[in-house]
Amino acid sequence: MFPHVRRLVRLCVLSYDLHGAWNEYVGPNAALFDDGKDAELAAAGVYTTSQYGGIGYLNADWAYHYYRTSLPPGRINIGLPYYTRGWQNVTGGTNGLWGRAATTDCPAGSGLTRCGDGAEGIDNLWHDLDTAGEESPAGSNPMWHAKNLEAGITGDYLTQYGFPADTALTGDYVRNYDTTLAAPWLWNAEKKVFLSTEDEQSVQAKADWIVEQGIGGAMVWELAGDYGWNAGKGQYEQGDTLTATLYDAFRTAAPYGATRATVPMPDHTLDIGVEFTDFALGDNNYPISPTLRITNNSDITLPGGTEFRFDYGTSAPGNARDQSGFGSAIVRSDHTRSGNTGGLDGPYHRVSLTLPGWQSLAPGQSVALDFVYYLPTATPSNWTVTVDGTEYGIPGDLARGTTPGDPGGSSGGSDTGGDTGGDTGGDSGGTDSGGSDSGGTGEPGECTAPPWDPAAVYTAGDLVSRQDHSWRAKWWTRGEEPGTTGQWGVWEDLGPC
Repeated sequence: MFPHVRRLVRLCVLSYDLHGAWNEYVGPNAALFDDGKDAELAAAGVYTTSQYGGIGYLNADWAYHYYRTSLPPGRINIGLPYYTRGWQNVTGGTNGLWGRAATTDCPAGSGLTRCGDGAEGIDNLWHDLDTAGEESPAGSNPMWHAKNLEAGITGDYLTQYGFPADTALTGDYVRNYDTTLAAPWLWNAEKKVFLSTEDEQSVQAKADWIVEQGIGGAMVWELAGDYGWNAGKGQYEQGDTLTATLYDAFRTAAPYGATRATVPMPDHTLDIGVEFTDFALGDNNYPISPTLRITNNSDITLPGGTEFRFDYGTSAPGNARDQSGFGSAIVRSDHTRSGNTGGLDGPYHRVSLTLPGWQSLAPGQSVALDFVYYLPTATPSNWTVTVDGTEYGIPGDLARGTTPGDPGGSSGGSDTGGDTGGDTGGDSGGTDSGGSDSGGTGEPGECTAPPWDPAAVYTAGDLVSRQDHSWRAKWWTRGEEPGTTGQWGVWEDLGPC
């Protein structure tokens, strides 16, 4: 995921539809935090299976921390629903919350033989249809209708949705609010109906959290669900109450977070490629056990003892490890307590891996190791590589303000030119002079790589020449001219030739 997500200007997290009538577990449509009591997660053993660390993942805070691994907070927007989800015939729970409402009469086309008993009729204003053309019970309503239900009002719009003009409400729709979840709901005790809602209190809590985290902002589905009070008609209608709440919170907020790493990263990079691959699919994908492949694209041999460090998100517990003898260890954790009630405490766990002492990694070589973690997280980032006591970043992180360059050439050139260039960011020439393969004088040699062809496809590691410079591709490319893509583009400038 990281090779794609890291290039996004904005990522909108659909942090809603986390509970709904597709199953029997009654809960908030869009809780901000976990409370350790989610009935769906409890039934799956999430809270009691030690490897999961008690972390509940059906909430906006968890979803944000999942993507935070790959992006600065300012590139992430959090989704809010301006509509409800709901069930009928709910049993158990606290005023319906974390109760159950099961049925075997599932909507046509759903493919389900057991599902949630979704609220219908006046509690399902949108009347979405299943594949047989029948109402699909889901408790789906714009928030302005839910506010009328809460106030005991039958709005004048009901006839437009197929209800008789003399429609009367049954029972009272009592508002409830859970401060830990930051989630409101309506509970009709007579009908045993639960409707998960949003209102000023929950939206204010989410807006304050967005500002506190330095998140880019919010996105909503959909604006037509927002509400306002029409005093002349004595009813709620489409309005801007919730959107105005967001605006008032954001207009005085500090600038959003523009940095992915939370600690200083190296100013210089070493051309090391990292990739997580071979994820198991289907029902056999837990624990999550991809292959981590590390490729040495630099001009030096990585000796045994080279240390690799990276961050992965606290959306997964701090118990990730390798199974290939690289001595993995969690060297820093921003969330150490069991569970995530009230939110995760920070974005990252930092892992250290060490190339075994008997093993080296020559230029162009790769090493693969088995890695295991227990809840989803986006691809790790903020990599560092420490070689002979010097710490480098990697080009794939696309960190701002870093200088590409290897500590020295693999052959030819003087050690002084190569080491100085790598350690000082190329101010003294680096691999572009003394560290080049062409000899110890630092003078450019002939261009031995083939000329760049705009119609050709190049992949990571391919070499070309263009405008008296040698260039190396960092990833797949075609038609991107070397020298025009910038420091963080696809082509790495290896110096004059």
